[in-house]
Amino acid sequence: MADRISHDHASVVTQRAKLERSGRTSRPKLVLPDDVAAPEGPVRLVLDGTTYHTTIEEAVDGTVEIRGAYDNARMAREREGENHLVAWAEDNGLDFGRSVHFDAVDEGLYGVRAPGERAVYTPVDSPNDSLSNIANDLDG
Repeated sequence: MADRISHDHASVVTQRAKLERSGRTSRPKLVLPDDVAAPEGPVRLVLDGTTYHTTIEEAVDGTVEIRGAYDNARMAREREGENHLVAWAEDNGLDFGRSVHFDAVDEGLYGVRAPGERAVYTPVDSPNDSLSNIANDLDG
């Protein structure tokens, strides 16, 4: 599935998420709708046309959240390096409490858009089983 997909394509599920303050810090987090499941491990997250990596996790209060967008999967797991979610919120002039669009594009590919913004996504084909098995063997 290497075709580009617009945010308004029938295969993209768009829901409202909310930009909230992460604890007492000035860092943003995205609170996702209750029916979004937290997948295991890092996923890809597109912000303003750039693909980053993130984890979608269930918080202690039961909400499902995204707390950052990082350059690679390892950084997303460890929440290390620059958190591009901060710059995205600032660049789009989004204050805490503001709703944003959360697009579920494909398994492991999500996008977040400021209200009124458009997006086009490029899903990546999954590797075939033999390549996945080799990668899993290398990971341990």
